[in-house]
Amino acid sequence: MSPDEKLVYMANQIGKFFHHRPEAQAAADTADHLRKYWDPRMRHEIVKLLNNGAQGFDPIVKKAVTTIAVDLRDHHLHPLAPEGEE
Repeated sequence: MSPDEKLVYMANQIGKFFHHRPEAQAAADTADHLRKYWDPRMRHEIVKLLNNGAQGFDPIVKKAVTTIAVDLRDHHLHPLAPEGEE
């Protein structure tokens, strides 16, 4: 299994944990888990994989990663000011 396949596999395992919930909630909970527990480099990589058309994403995970992509884009466009600056 390649590193890219492994990342998709791990994300799908997380999504599978939330599959018993309604789809929107499962996607939100999966995205929340990725935000809280995945290193930023992993989050960037999974977004890149999805954007580049990688296969094998569970539909719930696709939605979660799309949400993460929006978070990353918004942060890039509007990064938080360094502490003490407003």
